[in-house]
Amino acid sequence: MADPSSYRPKPGEIPDSPGVYRFRDEHRRVIYVGKAKSLRQRLANYFQDLASLHPRTRTMVTTAASVEWTVVSTEVEALQLEYSWIKEFDPRFNVKYRDDKSYPYLAVTMNEEFPRVQVMRGQKRKGVRYFGPYGHAWAIRDTVDLLLRVFPVRTCSAGVFKNAARTGRPCLLGYIGKCSAPCVDRVSAEEHRDLAEDFCDFMAGRTGTYIRRLEQQMTDAAEEMEYERAARLRDDIGALKKAMEKSAVVLADATDADLIAVAEDELEAAVQIFHVRGGRVRGQRGWVTDKVEEITTGALVEHALQQLYGEEKGDSVPKEVLVPALPEPVEPVQEWLAGRRGSGVSLRIPQRGDKKALMETVQRNALQALALHKTKRASDLTTRSRALEEIAEALDLDSAPLRIECYDISHLQGDDVVASMVVFEDGLQRKSEYRRFQIKGFAGQDDVRSMHEVISRRFRRYLAEKEKTGEWVEDLPEEGAPENGLKDEDGRPKKFAYPPQLVVVDGGQPQVAAAKKALDELGIDDIAVCGLAKRLEEVWLPDEDDPVVLPRTSEGLYLLQRVRDEAHRFAITYQRTKRAQRFRSSPLDDVPGLGDTRKQALLKHFGSLKKLRSATIDQICEVPGIGRKTAETIAVALAQAAPAAPAVNTATGEIMDEEEPGTTGSGGDPVTAGAPDERRGQET
Repeated sequence: MADPSSYRPKPGEIPDSPGVYRFRDEHRRVIYVGKAKSLRQRLANYFQDLASLHPRTRTMVTTAASVEWTVVSTEVEALQLEYSWIKEFDPRFNVKYRDDKSYPYLAVTMNEEFPRVQVMRGQKRKGVRYFGPYGHAWAIRDTVDLLLRVFPVRTCSAGVFKNAARTGRPCLLGYIGKCSAPCVDRVSAEEHRDLAEDFCDFMAGRTGTYIRRLEQQMTDAAEEMEYERAARLRDDIGALKKAMEKSAVVLADATDADLIAVAEDELEAAVQIFHVRGGRVRGQRGWVTDKVEEITTGALVEHALQQLYGEEKGDSVPKEVLVPALPEPVEPVQEWLAGRRGSGVSLRIPQRGDKKALMETVQRNALQALALHKTKRASDLTTRSRALEEIAEALDLDSAPLRIECYDISHLQGDDVVASMVVFEDGLQRKSEYRRFQIKGFAGQDDVRSMHEVISRRFRRYLAEKEKTGEWVEDLPEEGAPENGLKDEDGRPKKFAYPPQLVVVDGGQPQVAAAKKALDELGIDDIAVCGLAKRLEEVWLPDEDDPVVLPRTSEGLYLLQRVRDEAHRFAITYQRTKRAQRFRSSPLDDVPGLGDTRKQALLKHFGSLKKLRSATIDQICEVPGIGRKTAETIAVALAQAAPAAPAVNTATGEIMDEEEPGTTGSGGDPVTAGAPDERRGQET
């Protein structure tokens, strides 16, 4: 625990200007980011008598080891820089709103030649129109099913679309009238885009004009005795009205607004947002946060606005934002919102009428969300705390291991030997800090040597990081020098900058001894090591002949099992990926300087590896980006490589032709196994 007076800046050093400041801990990680109209006055508040500080602020300043600041011209610039740094550094003491799920949006891909309507989650993409978010994906699909009768826009995937275009037959939706079937040229690209534009206009709230137009068309068709067309238009109007009924009118003046409500207590706060478009509630979402600092309702609202609109532009930011309390000062926030929208934004507290009544409804939702979150989290927090305490007691640690790293080795009969490192902080997965290793020191199967190599490499990098930040370390071995993959600027996420309190290895005495030996060789003696053997779930400690046996019902044992199983899963996934990549090798892989882009261009041009092998050098030179020297090298590599055995259809016995472009042997990108989160694990 640091004494704030040890890093307090001299009074004359801090400028009396707007700016953004950062507190860092002893490992140079940014733990708090804040903005101020006057840096001198704001920072002085942190260096008062500790007894007069709020408990959470006191914890922050005693965890910190330094403070630094950046001066900006205006408070709006300070707001923008604060948002960017919070997003980049993910400081542990800042307000961070946590979604309990990834909210689905209704998306229209206007950036494609034939726009597609689909449900999307996650990060928004450029050129795509979004509507929502919605509480449930089925709510979107019900609405889309009704609207496709009137706006038969494409909803199929790219693969289905290309297959229909190739065969000349549309999918089922094309036959039943819920798709205009641009894949078989029933409508042109321009006509299909007009349908997509009408769909977007309707979803954006411009419903009255469109329904009146359909009603007029129905009347005209009836007068002209086109009764079938009139009946179809009548059913279309009914479908549109039914879709509109799914979101009741809440504001009679067809207002576009977002309403934000906050429910809070001393420890946590819940935020609920209703998105109102055209007077109707078009979406709803909510967040919960820990109040790790003393913060007002207005400041909570400001952080919510940053999270809600930090990545939005244009019409995604409404003309009116209704809040329970205004940030202080409010002018920079309004100016920032206006800059995101491109025109004026009204940020105010509703005082009367329908808007105040709707705000009360949003507030009730926030109160219910906070109560539900507390009910769920009480058990979860208690369980995790008990698990960490049991581990500390069983392993005789000085304190609970708030950061645990676990390592596992994976291979297939000695081939493609890899290792994984997974991180748990406060008993929860920290997937952004997962890492993957290839065993480079030797070939073959030796789990003990592999474990020694991985632990040595990981903590050699940690010592290199400490040396870069100016902390004293012992002389490193020559191979411990920082590698090129490290980022130079302090505070940003680095590969191995933060040490664990506990290292867990998947295995028994030999693996534990190897890990301990690696740490001893590096002079690290303040990190505990243990191993978890699979057979009897025994916990092994270095230099101990007998294992530690935790009760089967122990929460500590359950947490160690989760950590070990996650490391095993992550290692297996990486090993399978490496093996698949090896099996997908191609003769083109041996051509020096030929990357994936040009490989794919070659296969796309010739259609298959067989046709490329029979092509002349002049024909290869016709591919964009392929010069004569490269073409000669390709021809030599293909001539030296033995042709692959022909594929056989096991059902018919028929010998198949050469593989299609993009299949095994294409030399393209290998398929990556595992969930999207696993791609965060960096290879080392």
